[in-house]
Amino acid sequence: MATKRSAHTAWEGDLLHGKGVVTFDSSGIGGQPVSWPSRAEQANGRTSPEELIAAAHSSCFCMALSHGLGEAGTPPARLVTSADVTFQPGEGIRGIHLTVEGTVPGIDNDAFVAAAEDAKANCPVSKALSGTAITLSATLA
Repeated sequence: MATKRSAHTAWEGDLLHGKGVVTFDSSGIGGQPVSWPSRAEQANGRTSPEELIAAAHSSCFCMALSHGLGEAGTPPARLVTSADVTFQPGEGIRGIHLTVEGTVPGIDNDAFVAAAEDAKANCPVSKALSGTAITLSATLA
């Protein structure tokens, strides 16, 4: 069964001086302020589309890697993934770098890296972002 998740943003003002709030409708976790300066300069307590993409990508990747490792008979004890989304004003998103460290009993580093590469290529968020360069660093803890 297909699922749908929703969020909305209310924006006031022009790009450079305006501000908005992105609200997470499906989860009900509330709203987060957004602004151009928080996107192109310092976060200053506000989020950005790139941070939201990083959150989505890191969580999706962990789920895909956990599934792949489990299917191979080596379920992870722990995975910690960070996603760094690089944004260049005037150009857009320049790339995403995933960094994962895993505690996976019964697997060697080469098998872990191979499983991580497969998850990078096949997690739904990676597929949705296929027009963006995605790189990966994977190590066992």
